[in-house]
Amino acid sequence: MLFGRDDTPAIISVEPTGDAEITVYDRRDDKLASGAVAFQPFLWLSEQVYLQGFDRKVEYAPLAGSAFFRFIGRFQSWTDFQQARKFLGAAPYFAINDPAQQYLLATGRTLFKGLGFDQLNRLQIAVVTAAEKLQALQLGDRGGWQQELSGTEAQILKQFVDVVRERDPDVLEGHDIFRGALTQITARARVARVPLKLGRDGSMLRSRASRVQIAERTIQYPKFAIHGRHIVDTFLLSVFYDVSSRELEGFDLGEVAAHFGVKESGAAAVRRISDLLSQSYFIQAQVFPYNYQDVVVRGNATKIDALFLREYLHQKHSVPQFGEPRPFAGGYTDMFHEGVIRNVWHCDVQSLYPSLMLAFDLKPRGDELNLFLPLLRDLRQFRLRAKADARTAKDEAQRRNLDALQQTFKILINSFYGYLGFSQAHFGDFAIAEQITAKGRETLKTMLDWLQKRGAKVIEIDTDGLYFVPPPKSEPQALERDLQAALPKGVDVEIDGRFPAMFSYRMKNYALLDEEGKLHVTGSALRSRGLEKFQRQFLEEMMTLALRDEAKNVPQLYEEYCQKIERGHFPIDMLAKTETLQDTLDVYRQKIAQSARNRSAAYELALKSGRAYGPGDQITYYVTGDSKRVSVYDNCKLASEFDPARRDENIDYYLDKLKALYKKFAEILTGSAPRAERSRNQTPDLFG
Repeated sequence: MLFGRDDTPAIISVEPTGDAEITVYDRRDDKLASGAVAFQPFLWLSEQVYLQGFDRKVEYAPLAGSAFFRFIGRFQSWTDFQQARKFLGAAPYFAINDPAQQYLLATGRTLFKGLGFDQLNRLQIAVVTAAEKLQALQLGDRGGWQQELSGTEAQILKQFVDVVRERDPDVLEGHDIFRGALTQITARARVARVPLKLGRDGSMLRSRASRVQIAERTIQYPKFAIHGRHIVDTFLLSVFYDVSSRELEGFDLGEVAAHFGVKESGAAAVRRISDLLSQSYFIQAQVFPYNYQDVVVRGNATKIDALFLREYLHQKHSVPQFGEPRPFAGGYTDMFHEGVIRNVWHCDVQSLYPSLMLAFDLKPRGDELNLFLPLLRDLRQFRLRAKADARTAKDEAQRRNLDALQQTFKILINSFYGYLGFSQAHFGDFAIAEQITAKGRETLKTMLDWLQKRGAKVIEIDTDGLYFVPPPKSEPQALERDLQAALPKGVDVEIDGRFPAMFSYRMKNYALLDEEGKLHVTGSALRSRGLEKFQRQFLEEMMTLALRDEAKNVPQLYEEYCQKIERGHFPIDMLAKTETLQDTLDVYRQKIAQSARNRSAAYELALKSGRAYGPGDQITYYVTGDSKRVSVYDNCKLASEFDPARRDENIDYYLDKLKALYKKFAEILTGSAPRAERSRNQTPDLFG
């Protein structure tokens, strides 16, 4: 069920090539081959009668069970399938509007079986432009080959097409490749009249408007497609990565490279970042019925739904309709103490919600084939096996593959609960999701009571674990063993962290100092991208001093930052702010005209630039002027326009922002109320 029931190896891509045909590209004896196969599009129906009177041939297949969609309707061509959808109108049916996904669902095939990530032919792209014209194209591949294409725009573009044909990559990779490199290449190719025939069948590069939702962020982008190849955007991979890590300062190539310690730039940096971030998606393409490019942008709950649909289709079983969404209580979070706290332990409930599902047999009622819990149980076993094998693997490539495998299983395991509460899940169940969160709250309260009765000081509870100061003379293994005995069988706990100090600020907002002296910050209140970089850095340095018991040095740190601002010692990226546009510029104008929102520096600069900015695009700017109280949207410039020889940042404005941050955190971190009143060029008397 997990990897699909068809073991055909080394499929690289599947592409619709006709109205009733799919072309399958595979690698045989290390050589690419292709072949066309017949394809019958299909959809699920609740009743045959809804297609009564449809003037094209339909083959009906009744499905077992009592779920809502009890029939499969198959068509002679994609055109007939689309006509049937128009004919059905508002009648209840379910269809997948992607022929490649339909083919993979129906056959049980998936991509890349039997291949390692290092066997995928990947070509990296980075564009060099000036005045919106193409100056050069930097290219690289997984083996370290690099080439820079130069000349006139037409020459660069023709060379690019030739390189793609010659090297025949399976994947094109770039950072913000959709909105950046390919958009620029397409625009300049149109001017230079160079046909971008990049497809494996000689077809043109094509695109359509698309969007992807990543946590609370919606990114609109032109979804480019190349026949027989995949396109992977390391910018999107970085945003997905940051949903769980919350560690990235920003998402441009330089910032992402710096975060991962990548010293290369351009195409070489793209390759290194992709090596780190894309391998788990390569594994997912072996699991899910999607082309590789689509695996990256599909949500986890949607992927799990595809697993169930594939197996129900294979077993010719009926499928439920989507559940009716409703609100329900979530996980247990609470905070009991704030400030700097010493000797903190963390107790984690391993895979809390999956463990509770298995321990208490909590499964969706619509799963008539009873696949949900057995699949979840198998995934846990697969992950443990892959994790153990990764630790003992002697070959580095094998170790990376096994680690990507166990990370993929971890993502899937942790997504099963979210799937139950997903409104577009055929096998979702909001009532069961509610039972699971109730059991989770009950489990954490049991742990809280147990620890407090034994003299522990519980600081914070966060959905699946607790931070606490242990009772005197506690040993981690003994405490873990005794706490485990108080919990239901199958719910496992682990003392997985011991920290010399913790700064507890707000619920889900805290900083931890580990035993190696490294600071780990959690929560938007402490690392918000609404703060300029100098503020984030100052706050982290201030927290580090306090947690190292060096709070007496905080006033001097504040003075040093004030002087750097006054003397113009900060590079502009430290003072600049980056904002992501959520609306189109036209929508922004309309909202301003209707007094539905305030003016924004990012949008005003986007309007003045004359460029076609859209939702998902980022604007980096700094504040000008000579007063701490300025209208930012009237006193701002793009960071790219900053001239270090004629600095014009608003010193008073940035000093005031630093002072406000200092006054907000210094007392709770140091235990003393700061006196941060100061005029420019005057050393502050901070603590008297």
